Amino acid sequence: MSRLLQLSFLAVLFPLSLLAQPQQQLAAIVTEGNHFPVNTDAPSASAELSGKLTRKQLLTAFKQLDVSDAAYNETDRDNLYKLAGLLTRMKLYPLAMKCFLKTLTPDSLTNETLPFSSQDQQILEAQLQPLQGTRQTTNSKFIHSDKILETFNDGKKALAYAMIFHVRQPVRGKAKVHKLIYTGHTYITLIKFNVDSSYATLSFGFGPKKDNPLSSTPLMPSSSSTLRDDTAYPWDEIVGKFISKRRFEKILQLAHQYDGLAYHLNKNNCTDFGLKAANLAGLEVKDTKGKWLLGGGNNPGTTGESILLGKFANADTGNQNRLYIDTARVSPLAILSVSGRSKE
Repeated sequence: MSRLLQLSFLAVLFPLSLLAQPQQQLAAIVTEGNHFPVNTDAPSASAELSGKLTRKQLLTAFKQLDVSDAAYNETDRDNLYKLAGLLTRMKLYPLAMKCFLKTLTPDSLTNETLPFSSQDQQILEAQLQPLQGTRQTTNSKFIHSDKILETFNDGKKALAYAMIFHVRQPVRGKAKVHKLIYTGHTYITLIKFNVDSSYATLSFGFGPKKDNPLSSTPLMPSSSSTLRDDTAYPWDEIVGKFISKRRFEKILQLAHQYDGLAYHLNKNNCTDFGLKAANLAGLEVKDTKGKWLLGGGNNPGTTGESILLGKFANADTGNQNRLYIDTARVSPLAILSVSGRSKE
């Protein structure tokens, strides 16, 4: 893929007549925004876009950046990865994965590029507006598998597919299986990129539909279940990957199979669902089980800790190549440098 195509999204977002040193501007915007929160809340767009980097400045920088056919170097790739981190914290997962795709050299994931479009700019503008003063929520609405399938059956030809694996730990950065009654959550995001530059995306997971106050607890681990729309749910660790149509459809089939399937705290919980989806996507996560009163099993606390410790791999490569990784503990740029993915 040519150097110009690797940065083609900027050509759409910003007027070509501007000649204001794009690399320096991009470096400034992502560097100032790379202040990762250290409190117990999940990474938030509000926290990321505070201080020197305001929402207005981010949008202005997007509009002012210019693209030339200059050399595409390691600095450009690093900045794109960090920009993906900002977009991820704004829950603009499709835009984040587009940025991540640009960091892969050469691009062998799709036969065509995933250029940024004017629609992406409109989405960014719309997202920046409501962020002021918004608090993240852990309340997710119930959703049926038919709604999930409907989201992606949009009648449009697909160009690429992606999945993101999300983990919200009970205590960020620790392998604790619960904090008081909160046990965390594991869920996924699916993205279908269309040829016309549009996309369909949905974040969802599996969880209990409590039959009584004790259901889905160690005393009564089984319960009715529900799929949940986790679009607004916070996260501590994520791993994203571009996948094939076949794998994408298998994950949709899994969601359909889980609709109405009994929940069990020890052997069929939200993390069990998330890990099955991850395996179908070719993402392997090790050491995900922990113990609790009267039981044990896969859980967000242990799974998140394993991601932090690097106990996961792309099944296609046997390592962490071609995985987009973002955690509460390490910035996207730091991960990129350590894992050596920029060398592939």
